[in-house]
Amino acid sequence: MKNILVIGMGKVGSLVGILLSKRFEVKGLDKNSPSSAIPFEVIKGDVTDLTFLENLIPTFDAIVSCMPYNLNLKIAQTAHKNGKHYFDLTEDVPTTSAIRKMAEEGSTAVLAPQCGLAPGLIGIVGADLAKRFTKLRDIELRVGALPKYPNGLLGYSFTWSPAGVINEYINDCEVIHNGKLKLVSALDGLETINIEGNEFEAFSTSGGLGTMCETFEGKVDTLNYKTIRYPGHGKLMKFLLYELILKNRRELLEEIITEAKPPVQEDVVYVYAVVEGWKNGVIEREEFYKAYSPILIDGKHWRAISWTTAASIVSVIEMVADKKLPQKGFIKQEDIDFNDFLTTTTGTFFK
Repeated sequence: MKNILVIGMGKVGSLVGILLSKRFEVKGLDKNSPSSAIPFEVIKGDVTDLTFLENLIPTFDAIVSCMPYNLNLKIAQTAHKNGKHYFDLTEDVPTTSAIRKMAEEGSTAVLAPQCGLAPGLIGIVGADLAKRFTKLRDIELRVGALPKYPNGLLGYSFTWSPAGVINEYINDCEVIHNGKLKLVSALDGLETINIEGNEFEAFSTSGGLGTMCETFEGKVDTLNYKTIRYPGHGKLMKFLLYELILKNRRELLEEIITEAKPPVQEDVVYVYAVVEGWKNGVIEREEFYKAYSPILIDGKHWRAISWTTAASIVSVIEMVADKKLPQKGFIKQEDIDFNDFLTTTTGTFFK
């Protein structure tokens, strides 16, 4: 793997390209020119132009999509057709299912969607904790990307893709409850979490577990993923989506919330996982907790959500390049070794 195409030069994609360019030959692709200087060439083009994609993708060894979930499938199909490694950040379950089906039908390269935070890093962390037990009972995973200094009733800032957030808030969520795989509604399962003396809420959102329910079905009593928010956020989003019925007008809702809650510079990403089970007949509990803040990379300030997401996918790409992961087929996040992840050049950011 030498030549990599990074599609989408937004908040995360541009940093993905910067991190990859320290080791690989990188080119970017976007319909617009980059808003700031970046150390690699950016090709201007439209990913919805399939002829353009068909001509461009075969000239690279790997394709990394940092596009909204609804644009990923055609990119993945083109990469697969041409035998190129494919990575993305999608939380969308139907997109991932379609990519996995392609891999099952036969692939000569890696197909690795869901390489962000959730799904992505949180699944790697949860599976690492689970390996420490001889028998499992519960796996509970939580992630929150929040403004460090919230204002307003929503207590939120759209530093991540508004379309992706809305998708997570609407689609049903896979869980394991009482030992059985089930679907629950997004924004339900509200709970209170106390983190270092501060009160938060958490509720179910779609896609955060990736393929973990399938992997752990029959092995746990409880497995779920919830998103962390400031108190009251879930109730207000239910009002917008279901009482005002904006779930049927996603583009309008995206326009409203993007205008109302623009990105902040100072944010925080909470990653929390807890696993309970037995070790040699004794019930025990293992926890992982980190709060990630903005950092400087090459002298430039990067938001917590941007660098944690970018570093997650780049670390997986490094592991494939180093042959620490399979060289073809579908890669589940929970099959990625956390220690190997942390020892990649980019994975060291998480230490």
